[in-house]
Amino acid sequence: MIDFKEITKQSSLYNFHSHTQYCDGHANMRDFALAAIEQHFTHYGYSPHAPIPVDSPCNMATEDVDKYIAEFKALKEEFKDKIQLFFSMEIDFLGDLWGATDKYFDNLNLDYKISSVHFVPCDSIFIDTDGCFDKFKVKMGKYFKNDIRYVVEMFYHQTLTMIERGGFDIIGHFDKISQNANYFKPGIEDEHWYKMLIYDVLDVLRASNLTIEINTKSIAEHHRFFPNERYFKELKQFNLPVIFNSDAHWPHLINLGREQAMDIYNKI
Repeated sequence: MIDFKEITKQSSLYNFHSHTQYCDGHANMRDFALAAIEQHFTHYGYSPHAPIPVDSPCNMATEDVDKYIAEFKALKEEFKDKIQLFFSMEIDFLGDLWGATDKYFDNLNLDYKISSVHFVPCDSIFIDTDGCFDKFKVKMGKYFKNDIRYVVEMFYHQTLTMIERGGFDIIGHFDKISQNANYFKPGIEDEHWYKMLIYDVLDVLRASNLTIEINTKSIAEHHRFFPNERYFKELKQFNLPVIFNSDAHWPHLINLGREQAMDIYNKI
């Protein structure tokens, strides 16, 4: 297993959450590697959205996994004297249907696993609650009868279950629902019941051995980190590894918001 705590002691120029042309990334893997080298990064991890057994335009197709692995190996060898590259996937948790403990991932020999919640169950199907708010708003009416409390509660129920099931190394953006939920109902994050859901997750994380991601992807456009900056103090008290990832989908954004988040966190 990668010692993320040791890496962060050595360097602040790392990013372990990024996407590729094999999922919803907007450039090829080589371009991401070149951008990381140009910006003097020491460690860079690819983590495309893993294949899942439901329809999703954002996730890697199963038939592309071998191509992804082959391209990674070639880039790792090519740039071995310039940067340490890592091979991962961001694995969606879909309850009993799919997750990081699925046998599918046993033989991939990933350097590490990120596990995240993007989908919320609705009857017998899973609905992607990530992405732009306009699409989220349509799904709220179509699938959830505009019951934002149900969606939020199920998101955090999925998150708690994912942590308890384990099988992964990094928990990705554990309050990602907050962005669309707050657009749907401004001020929802200040409501008591919502805060209690966050503290339930924090309690479980405190007892885990996970590396916790502070995700900076949305800071420029939506002015927020995941988790919300208001919970940085609690994270710092956990004595667990915390890493700052940009969740990059474009090469020029691999360092977006990371230095800002680190500065806030370190001053606590």
